[in-house]
Parts: sequence; structure tokens; C-alpha cells
Amino acid sequence: MQVGLIGLGKMGAGIAKSLLRSGQRVTVYNRTQSRAEALRADGAIVAGSVAEACRGEVVFTMVADDTALESLVFGENGILTSLASGAVHVSLSTISVALSDKLATEHARAGQGYLAAPVFGRPEAAEAARLAVVVGGAEALVQKCKPLFEAMGPKLFVVGERPSMANVVKLSGNFLIATVLESLSEALAFARKSGVDAGALMEFLTATLFNAPVYKIYGELIVEGRHEPAGFALPLGLKDVRLVLQAAEAANVPMPVASVVRDRFITAMARGHQEKDWSVLGRVAAEDAGLSETSRAAG
Repeated sequence: MQVGLIGLGKMGAGIAKSLLRSGQRVTVYNRTQSRAEALRADGAIVAGSVAEACRGEVVFTMVADDTALESLVFGENGILTSLASGAVHVSLSTISVALSDKLATEHARAGQGYLAAPVFGRPEAAEAARLAVVVGGAEALVQKCKPLFEAMGPKLFVVGERPSMANVVKLSGNFLIATVLESLSEALAFARKSGVDAGALMEFLTATLFNAPVYKIYGELIVEGRHEPAGFALPLGLKDVRLVLQAAEAANVPMPVASVVRDRFITAMARGHQEKDWSVLGRVAAEDAGLSETSRAAG
């Protein structure tokens, strides 16, 4: 299938490589041209503009936030005016429920298809085709794009015919990860301050009560203090928690824990951790507990 992919950060570049390995003809575009050129050796066709990346049957977008996606879609010579009638825009980004609904309306008005298909997984999973994809949209479009989703990873969850339902699932999942980060950070700071070996504690917990990837991956990052390079940067985590609160308020759903976690992210931002992985909440909890730099090597 001839597809375009716009947005070549760590996640987008990994997804492009997975699509290329599956035999798709992939045209890539990124505002920083060097990121697109880096994929030429993998077989990608490098586009010089958004419009050039929209000449296939499907165009994927993987960008940081609502503002970036709105600019790509609604800007001059953007996706909405460049995509052919009947072609499909698939948004892989973590965006607001409101923007996803707007995209569905505007693409339908233009005679184009739209799917929301946010993904779960860190950059290494994107490159290794181990992502979990959540997709919302018309069944016919989902079936058309299914081989592309399967090229990204082994798990596909089709949530319903309204695209923004997939964004609700993604935001719910990221909210849960954020709460795990905060609770792990607090528990490990408590354990270290009390003289318990944090590494041994995590080995025990993840082999018994909490035998799940999210605890294993982030527990290890917090224990070892490995917050750089960022697999998922702190400001993106804060953005997602804010989107959860925004959508929940619109639906009259109170989420008090989300408000607490948002404030913890803001604390981490205030302490200058903008470039770090969102697991840096472990360092914030350690600092709040008065742990020394040496003991904070675990957080």
C-alpha cells in the first residue's frame, strides 16, 4: 500500500521503519528534513512538503499535540486540502477528544476518511513493531488499514465507530501510567528512607503482586535513576493529564487523582526536568523525602 507518514520524532521514525519492513511503500515528511533523510536508507521516499506526503491511500500523522496537528491538517496546503477524496487520514497522536471529533467532521465534509489510532509503547517498541494500537472509526476504514496496524504491533483494539473513542482509551491508559509513576515514586522513596533496598523491593513486587510491564519498566527506571534520554518526555505527560481532565470535565466526570498527578508533573517542571523522561517523578518524590544525592541515585 502507498502510505505517507508525517512526524518523525522517536515514535514516528520507529513506526516508519516497521511499516517499511512490512513491505509498504512509505513516503515520509518532517519539518526538520534531516529526520526524513535518515530514513531514506531504510527505503523511505522523502517528501518535500505535507502535500507530497498525502498522495497515497493513507496518511499517518504522529505529532506532539493538538496545535501541531491542527497546523498540519488545516494549514495552507495541509492535509485537508491535499488528501484525495476517499483517502484516509490516520492520527496516531495522543490528542484531545474534542480535536478528534473536529477532525472526523471536517474529513467527512471533504469526502475523506478519518481514523484515530493512538498507540501504546515506548520508542523501542515502535521500532521493533511491538506497539499496541487502539483504533476508532468506520469499520470499512479499519479493515482497509488493518494490515498497516498489524505491521506496527501484535495487539489491535477496535473500540468503536466514533474515532474519538480511541482517544478516550489512550488518555485513560496514559492517566493510569501516570498514577503508577506517582505511586511507585512515593513507595520507593518511603522504602529507601526506611532502609529497604529499592531494587530488591521492585524485584519482589514485580515477581508477585505487580507482575506487569508498566511496573517493571518504570520501576527499573526510577530505581536506577535513568531519566535520560527521555522515552516519553515529562511535558508530554503533563499535556496528557491535562487532556484527561479537560475531557473528563466535559463529560461531568470527576477525576481527583488526575488533579493530584497534574500538580506533581508541574512540580517536576518547576524543578527543571523538562527534558527528562516522565519517570523523573521518582526523583521528585525522593527530593521531597529529603534523600541525599547518593540515595537518590535510585530516583
